[in-house]
Amino acid sequence: MTPELYSQKVVPKKEWKLHSQAFVRLLRWLDQGSDSGGQKYLETCRRLVGYFDRKGCSAPEDLADETLNRVARRVEEEGTIESEIPAKYCYIMARFVFLEYLRGREKEETLRRQLQPSSSDALEDKDSRVQRERMLDCLDQCTGKLDSTNHELILRYYFGRERVKIENRRALADSLGISMNALSIRACRIRDKLEVCVSQCVNEAK
Repeated sequence: MTPELYSQKVVPKKEWKLHSQAFVRLLRWLDQGSDSGGQKYLETCRRLVGYFDRKGCSAPEDLADETLNRVARRVEEEGTIESEIPAKYCYIMARFVFLEYLRGREKEETLRRQLQPSSSDALEDKDSRVQRERMLDCLDQCTGKLDSTNHELILRYYFGRERVKIENRRALADSLGISMNALSIRACRIRDKLEVCVSQCVNEAK
């Protein structure tokens, strides 16, 4: 069951949308032969929102929708899923969505650490803390302005530490079909743009 789900994650992603026929199949699969009038779907959605909320996720509703969309896609591809009962299968899928969420948060935090100025003073005064928070807010805004390709590249480039970071960059370069040197140049250009953007943002906020 688990390897099967994982294999779904590594196939090339497509812009799959939950269309009406797939949604009807999902409702029928959740009902398991009965007709709840959509109540099973609503109940499953509420439970998934609660699951992500308890995990401290920032957008539990969106993650619940993403989980059900992936389940719907699998039901459409397979016709049905008989290996697990619907509730259990949805939670299994939710755990994969949650792990992806955590990896995304870790990448964001890694990028923040790389770009924010270091401070040797553990006891920052109030002005320093305000300035630091302002810079982090600006960094969030600036990374959000990057196109999806550059956004993913810069996050993956700074992901991990030491050996993990080196291996990650090598894999990233291979996936893009470029050399490590070319990857470094591209990442530096993106970082330069981010630093200019953050600097302008901070100055405008003063």
